[in-house]
Amino acid sequence: MTVPDFFQVDVFATRPLTGNGLAVFLFTDGWSAPIMQGLTQEMKQFESIFLSEVTSTGACARVFTVEEELPFAGHPVLGAAAVLHRTQTPEAETSSWILKLPSGDVPVNTKKMDGHYLAEMNQGPAIFGTAIASAELAPILSRLGLESGDLTAGFPAVVISTGLPYLVVPVRPEALAWAAISGTDLEALLSVHGAKFVFVLDVAGRELRTWDNLGRVEDVATGSAAGPAAAYLFSLGLADPNLPVELAQGRFAGRPSRIRVIRDERGGLLVSGEVWPVAHGFLDPGTLRVEALGP
Repeated sequence: MTVPDFFQVDVFATRPLTGNGLAVFLFTDGWSAPIMQGLTQEMKQFESIFLSEVTSTGACARVFTVEEELPFAGHPVLGAAAVLHRTQTPEAETSSWILKLPSGDVPVNTKKMDGHYLAEMNQGPAIFGTAIASAELAPILSRLGLESGDLTAGFPAVVISTGLPYLVVPVRPEALAWAAISGTDLEALLSVHGAKFVFVLDVAGRELRTWDNLGRVEDVATGSAAGPAAAYLFSLGLADPNLPVELAQGRFAGRPSRIRVIRDERGGLLVSGEVWPVAHGFLDPGTLRVEALGP
């Protein structure tokens, strides 16, 4: 049977049409970056992932948002591994994969469930930056529609990375509802502190929100932020490092998602979630002959 060119899946989901939607493209060897960027924009997903050099143990992977290529992203890695399990080892109950991303190799384990897959990736130990002083944080809070009084007292804002650096901003539970990005210079403000993106975190409710840096799209389940969020909770004694951490996201976007994080004995962060199939299909002839896709 001919393998479809792409699969649509929902990651960190509890059933189809929940969690974070993702387009997974297979056998993309030789595809140009403009093609991959253009297809991501066509799909209008928060991210798409493109797999080349596909084998029964892994693939090379490139991840695009509608705006740019990312060196690493969480839910695309899990979704891609589930599609590899479905297409490359369909008879196996469990499979292991190495996805080679620009940020490095990411090991992923997948397990066949009843009509879907459970996928878990090892993001490795978290890397912590320094805490950000209140005066330096003020312009970032302004872009988030927040004030200093919206922060959780006694907890720092700090940059943490497990492949993609996030500024973690701890907020009071009620502040989650009105947080929203405005302006066009948030990415520049974050870059001063070594961060690529920001997320607000209700440390008590273990719920987070994040967006693209222009605030156009709210992400509903962010695997690359889940590791830093759990690491933040562990580091401050807000979660037992010997127990799984369940993180909530997507409620405000109408797509509630479930993300699980475990810390292993080496300090590595294991991020997992369910992957549900939604659709699959083929690209029409001629699509890949377009070398430069304009707006």
